Amino acid sequence: MLKETIQEALNAQLAREMYSSNLYLAMAGYFQSINLKGFAHWMRLQAQEETTHAMKFFDYLLDRGGLVQISTINAPPSNWENPLSAMEDALKHEQYVTQNINSLADLAIKEGDHATQIFLQWFVTEQVEEEATVSEIVEKLKMIGDWKGGLLMIDNELGKRTLNETSPNE
Repeated sequence: MLKETIQEALNAQLAREMYSSNLYLAMAGYFQSINLKGFAHWMRLQAQEETTHAMKFFDYLLDRGGLVQISTINAPPSNWENPLSAMEDALKHEQYVTQNINSLADLAIKEGDHATQIFLQWFVTEQVEEEATVSEIVEKLKMIGDWKGGLLMIDNELGKRTLNETSPNE
């Protein structure tokens, strides 16, 4: 059985993961609206990945005898100044998620919840990858500046993304 503090924190993270999914879906819509279909494709897959993350929290709560509490999820923005500003927002958001995952891990240690510590380790590792991937895209966009050919090359590259999700137990 989960301690109340852990259950509340895991439910809050479940909501944050669903917000992340909505944010990336909104970004997919933005990119599609400016004819960057590769960026849109990348963000759609990112939204799917975040939903998968939310479901991992959902299932873990239930596996541990906890109560899933679905909360209100705020609407994300739907428009950005340019592709760089959208991706910079995505990076800031991933950094925010990392802070929250780290706080959850700290709470699990404080509460002596070893199972939750192990569960969260997958997310700690995942966030390193998430930040690195989005940071690379941001840096490429900065590198190309206003060069439209470079933007189209990045768009083409992002359009090749495939979803390869593993479980926290793998």
